[in-house]
Amino acid sequence: MIQTIDPAAAPALSDLRVLEMGQLLAGPFCGQLLADFGAEVIKIEQPGTGDPMREWGREKPHGQSLWWPVIARNKKSIEINAREAPGQDLIRQLVAKSDILIENFRPGTMEKWGLGYDALFEINPRLIMIRVSGYGQTGPYSQKAGYGAIGEAMGGMRYVAGDPSHPPSRAGISIGDTLAATFACVGGLMALHARSRTGRGQVVDSAIYEAVLAVMENLVTEYDKTGYIRERTGAILPNIAPSNVYPTKSGVYVLIAANQDSVFRRLAAAMGRPELATDPRYATHTERGKRQAELDALIAAWTGGFEREDLGRLLDEAGVPRGDIYRAPEMLEDAHFRARQTIVDVAHPLFGTLKMQNVAPRLSANPGRVVTAGPELGQHNAEIFGELLGLSEAERARLIEARVIGGSARDLA
Repeated sequence: MIQTIDPAAAPALSDLRVLEMGQLLAGPFCGQLLADFGAEVIKIEQPGTGDPMREWGREKPHGQSLWWPVIARNKKSIEINAREAPGQDLIRQLVAKSDILIENFRPGTMEKWGLGYDALFEINPRLIMIRVSGYGQTGPYSQKAGYGAIGEAMGGMRYVAGDPSHPPSRAGISIGDTLAATFACVGGLMALHARSRTGRGQVVDSAIYEAVLAVMENLVTEYDKTGYIRERTGAILPNIAPSNVYPTKSGVYVLIAANQDSVFRRLAAAMGRPELATDPRYATHTERGKRQAELDALIAAWTGGFEREDLGRLLDEAGVPRGDIYRAPEMLEDAHFRARQTIVDVAHPLFGTLKMQNVAPRLSANPGRVVTAGPELGQHNAEIFGELLGLSEAERARLIEARVIGGSARDLA
């Protein structure tokens, strides 16, 4: 039985403390996923500059990144210079009080700072260290610089993305980084489960190229046994028909997926062409796949006679899976999005509120929630250094003066 969500229930990860090191997207997205479900995520940033994501974004109203409020939501920000010994000592003190540390530096960087897993394990044997990198922590490429785009290329995604008449294409989002971060988060939760039995932490090694390869279906196996190399196919999945985007009268495209025999029969009836479902050329999945282009042209000629809304109603009534091609405006207007609160308004000190995607997935008893937008740089210096680590005002002032931590005299008030 599905339980009713209790708005007052503690989020699932509210008893965890996470240290987030690294920057840009892969490590921080892993931290976002954990923070969305209530983990206390303390983001460690370089004093004075912070994560470069604070500056990213095509549009920057008031000079502010609109990417940062999302990727850093629900997190706390502190400033520590991890390149200096006193800063490294502060990180060790935080490690002693934490469950997870996330980093996405080039392999060897943490070791150079005296913050490798072996050293941190001596401080806190329950620590789980999530490490995200381009090529993983081992192997001949491990020391190479590797961004998400490189992982997408080596993992096989770039070659199959896009139209066959064009060079390999980008997916439109930083999918390599977010895939590696998502697998890193899953690995971290698995390690937590194992820790509940063993009492010991471990390393989670998430390589971007391996995360991309993990979602590439049977691409390698198919080549291994048949020699077939999957190619770019644009909007279609070869030999799966009909499943494509089709035009409407106003030129807006609608995606229709009716490749299953029973669904194709419903589509044929909705088209006023029930005979198509028994025509030997289209009656079976295999035969439709052989005539994919021919069938797509036939369906496109039919859909082009309808406006998008009318076509949608007709297909819904017929039980044929279809979907509009949404952009942000359509998402904000959609009744289903509103009913499920798929997009939420989040308070922001400069913008008033910001709209952003809600937490996914949904838990029935201990759901995640978006509480705060990304914090100001060093917003939680006083709380973490003063309350959690117990540093006196004099100690903090000395560290600020030495540029080991960020802040000012105002922060000590």
